[in-house]
Amino acid sequence: MAAPGERKFQILQTLAAMLETPGGEKITTAALAARLDVSEAALYRHFASKAQMFEGLIEFIEQSVFGLINKITSSQQNGLSQAEAIVSLLLGFAQKNPGMTRVLIGDALINENDRLQARINQLHDRLEATLRQCLRIAVGNGEIRTDLDTMAAGNLLLCYVIGRWHQFAKSGFKRLPSESFTQQWLLLSAGLK
Repeated sequence: MAAPGERKFQILQTLAAMLETPGGEKITTAALAARLDVSEAALYRHFASKAQMFEGLIEFIEQSVFGLINKITSSQQNGLSQAEAIVSLLLGFAQKNPGMTRVLIGDALINENDRLQARINQLHDRLEATLRQCLRIAVGNGEIRTDLDTMAAGNLLLCYVIGRWHQFAKSGFKRLPSESFTQQWLLLSAGLK
């Protein structure tokens, strides 16, 4: 028998795997319990609701992504390199975690508790603020033009990421988010210099 922490993780892993099926079954607690070969009551011993399960996935995304972003920002002094590495990280995270991509774009949260979408919106706001900070560092270091509107540029970079996430999810996970990133970054960053 799995330990409580292990079982909780197993439930979240299974939920994420179910989200990887493009146009697949509706995610219900009954379907999740069947996939895990447990009763619905067993799920509710670990999570009070399906919304709480999605919150667990969002928490995993936040910890993973912001943990890696902190490593990038503490190891690189160049603001433009930080921004490039963060955008690349966000595309790569989605590519490795297709089910999580559906959570990141809010697709998996339709018909769920509104607070889940609000939490994803907050995550997007934090990502945008991080990108703006990288661009402010780049301006301060003289890496990019000093008259750059870092608010607009940070938003542009986040919109690019979200667009790539959408394309990935809507293509049934066939159009990889990192496809042509090197060439596209050259185009994006040219507008910053």
